[in-house]
Amino acid sequence: MIIQKLYKKIRLFSRIRQEPYLLFYRLTGIIPDNLDLYELAMCHKSTGVKDAQGNAVNNERLEFLGDAIINSIVADIVYHRFADKEEGFLTDTRSKIVQRESLNKLAIELGIPKLMQLSPKNGALHGNNIFGNAFEALIGAIYLDQGYERCKQFIETKLIASSIDVNKMANKEVNFKSRLIEWGQSNKVPVEFEVIETFHDRRNELTFQTHVLINGLVGGLGVGHSKKESHQNAAKMALKKLQDDVDFREQIRNQLPENNNHQDEILSNETASEPEEAIT
Repeated sequence: MIIQKLYKKIRLFSRIRQEPYLLFYRLTGIIPDNLDLYELAMCHKSTGVKDAQGNAVNNERLEFLGDAIINSIVADIVYHRFADKEEGFLTDTRSKIVQRESLNKLAIELGIPKLMQLSPKNGALHGNNIFGNAFEALIGAIYLDQGYERCKQFIETKLIASSIDVNKMANKEVNFKSRLIEWGQSNKVPVEFEVIETFHDRRNELTFQTHVLINGLVGGLGVGHSKKESHQNAAKMALKKLQDDVDFREQIRNQLPENNNHQDEILSNETASEPEEAIT
């Protein structure tokens, strides 16, 4: 193993294109075997780059892969860290760790913005979560280039050990309902919560199912042992849908009055990003 690492370092300094290798080595601590993957991870779709066959060349496929890898690795870490906790707790803790704001902040701290390839005509994109998305793409690149275990080591070092207190994060509650209502008020979009069913679960505990309507469209469903909990879970799903589902945001925008000055804001996934404030 030591000889292999030494060989890689020697090979690094013998590369014709030393600078790109060094940049990614400083960023990740990893000497790339396939530099093209890492450079692709930094290529945003706004550049409009296409290959010889006319296919778009950007980091979205790597982002998709990296998102899945991060969720898998963080789930593994949380599973072993909290051996006495049930599924719901583990799911919530994982969600808090991998939320977009955390990844975006980490990406900026790592220096990813300096390596990003962006269209100069899209300066407004810098206010979005594109750097967090690029971090996910980078994880995808590391996974394809180095394998799962090296990828896990990188996430444990960069995301968990240096940036996140897992125990503190696990105990942090997020007021999804409050954030969704604030978003609706800001954009002049009606948000309504309705309990649609009550039933007893397998432990015979009273359970509530709620859906949240965003301008009359079902944005999310939530289940809980109290109305408050079911509302929170429905709001969490709705925020995720607003963030990820372009078609859903378009449906909402199309139903708004033409004089609504906030129509364009609804198309920004940053508007519906997950909140950080605690429940009061």
